[in-house]
Amino acid sequence: MTYAYIRVSTKQQKIDRQYDEIKRTVEIDDKNIYVDKESGKDFDRKQYQKLLKKLKPGDLLVVKSIDRLGRDYRKILTEWSNITETIGADIKVLDMPLLDTSQTANGLTGKLISDIVLQLLSFIADNERANIRQRQAEGIKAAKDRGIVFGRPKISLPKNARTVFNQYAERKITSSRAASKLKISRSTFFKLLRETDSTNSHST
Repeated sequence: MTYAYIRVSTKQQKIDRQYDEIKRTVEIDDKNIYVDKESGKDFDRKQYQKLLKKLKPGDLLVVKSIDRLGRDYRKILTEWSNITETIGADIKVLDMPLLDTSQTANGLTGKLISDIVLQLLSFIADNERANIRQRQAEGIKAAKDRGIVFGRPKISLPKNARTVFNQYAERKITSSRAASKLKISRSTFFKLLRETDSTNSHST
């Protein structure tokens, strides 16, 4: 039996491109096409899990591209092994002909070639993530060296702030009145009050 899996990240995205490519490439009934409209960060997806329960030894699972199966190559490797080894089904990735466990060429099985390609893709993905983190760290360090400050700027205290804080602490005025006198919102007033209390506690 031939099955297909389609995934888009949000409910607003269209599945037409994946659907048309699958229908053009393999003979398959619509009832055997499973569709998820959610993130590919893991495999805990409703339709995908339904599909797994349907797969049997000798079946073929078709996906348009490897990222439709998932986003994390290490998790893809585990899932790929589960489908091809534990279940005994084949996988065919339309956008990457080397990822087709049902094929045999020059004495090399499609499964062997696919495993090698997946391992390579996983290695490349891990390296790219490491490179991105390194570039981000280097960029942040360079920005700090130039005097760039990250995060929200601190709110400066109005000149009469401490007098107003004392009046509020002594219950001479309400928080609304205190905020009004400082010409700030009540939320900002309480934020300034907390920051001032924190500073005073560290200095004592």
